[in-house]
Amino acid sequence: MNPEAINYNIEPILPKRMDYRIGIIGAGAIVRNCHLKAYRDVGFNPYAITSLHGVTARQAAEQYQIPHVYDTWQDLIKDTDVEILDIALPPDLQVHVVREAVKHKHIKGILCQKPLAMNLDEAKEIVKLCKDAGIKLGVNANMRYDQSIRALKTIMDAGYLGDLVLATIEMRAIPHWQAFLEKYDHIEILNMGIHHIDTFRYLLGNPEKITALTRKDPRTKFHHIDGISQYTFQYENGVMATSLDDVWAWQGEGTEKDFYIKWRVEGLDGMAQGYIGWCYDEKTPSTLEFTSKKFPNQWIRPKWETAWFPDAFRGTMAQLLRAVEEDTTPEISGEDYLYTMAAVEACYKSIEEGRTVRLSEIDVSL
Repeated sequence: MNPEAINYNIEPILPKRMDYRIGIIGAGAIVRNCHLKAYRDVGFNPYAITSLHGVTARQAAEQYQIPHVYDTWQDLIKDTDVEILDIALPPDLQVHVVREAVKHKHIKGILCQKPLAMNLDEAKEIVKLCKDAGIKLGVNANMRYDQSIRALKTIMDAGYLGDLVLATIEMRAIPHWQAFLEKYDHIEILNMGIHHIDTFRYLLGNPEKITALTRKDPRTKFHHIDGISQYTFQYENGVMATSLDDVWAWQGEGTEKDFYIKWRVEGLDGMAQGYIGWCYDEKTPSTLEFTSKKFPNQWIRPKWETAWFPDAFRGTMAQLLRAVEEDTTPEISGEDYLYTMAAVEACYKSIEEGRTVRLSEIDVSL
């Protein structure tokens, strides 16, 4: 095969019906700059919006021509024309919205943000509520729809890397810890590292064992358990996957910055690596390059224009809309995502108890 002919499958499969009426609960910066931009770019139908602070909802409605603005999320949910809910509130509030939403028969699908909840028990409750109500539940685990990660999955599944040996993610960045996180003990693994944990699951499946270590972030003044974190997944077939999440990536004025998120996967027949286009002021496409015995003595470097933020948000909504349309299970379903939440819980258990934890120790049953 000519490597230039490879279809990397980076574009989401869209529903046949594009005008599902989407009600957005939340109007923070990520909603305004990612959710709504991605939805408008691809042709989805943001129909109604509300927020905890009404002014941001009105601003978003004006910017994206959203016809209906509500003072409260309770009022939005009662609008019988709303078919899909996009809940973009702090994770401790999502379960409260879902408890109310499942009472309304006109709601066909719900997209929750990552993390699905503050803990596994609340996540289970959300999944069970939607299951019992017959509502499709998807999770906005959007790193799965980053173009480099989608392409990586394609070349792995095609066998270009051979049997896998090692996968790594290295993040050197300073995430903006939103104000609501100050009331939580768990911050890095639950809110940023969860992207990497879910990506490992997307690429490799569920691990057998998890080991995690952490230290506090000197920059983060409020109380927290996990600041700078490292966690390793071990698989039954011998594959290891490890992530280093360094949020102490700049020492401040007088020193230079070097921010990035880099991933790398090594197999017996090849190696792939790339960067996630996130840690920059301007939109920066994610990258991938790989070398394989199937294409001897060369690096293959496809080029794209899309980036993780905002373009991946098209895919997470599309997979939910297709599930509603086709009466199938969303690709990133709530039940699947329980294993990501379980892996997060295993990380915290490993930190607390100072040992390796088997994923089977964490109960995901409803």
